[in-house]
Amino acid sequence: MKKIVVILLVAFIIIQFFPIDKTNPPPTPGMDFLKIKNTPEPVAKIISTSCYDCHSNETQYPWYASISPASWFVKNHIDEGRKHLNFSTFAVYEPKQQAHKLEECIEMVGKEEMPLESYYVGHQDAKLTPEQRKELVKYFKKVKEDTEIKMVF
Repeated sequence: MKKIVVILLVAFIIIQFFPIDKTNPPPTPGMDFLKIKNTPEPVAKIISTSCYDCHSNETQYPWYASISPASWFVKNHIDEGRKHLNFSTFAVYEPKQQAHKLEECIEMVGKEEMPLESYYVGHQDAKLTPEQRKELVKYFKKVKEDTEIKMVF
């Protein structure tokens, strides 16, 4: 048993020498969702607090993102989040894609699938109240409708 503990401890120490890359891509203010959609400040604050760590290039890595293997889990979530929706580069999506991404936001926030429950462990401030969820869904619906209107004209 002692041998197994020593092996696990040595393995844990060795994996600390393989940190994740915590470099964020450079900011792109002209492409950022909050800027291009002129998001009102109260809604922008909710989105920034509850969504931007995983769905933007403005990730604020928590302390445990420096400890493997937790860091691998965090990095995977961020990479997947950015792949599905990146608010920092929202302007590069075609209008049809933007409308689709907004529909997904409406669905995921409305069904309480986002933010992920696991995200709340280190980010209690990101937990959305029912009122905040309603406000976000309402806002995403409005922006989606505006986007669809522009697609027609």
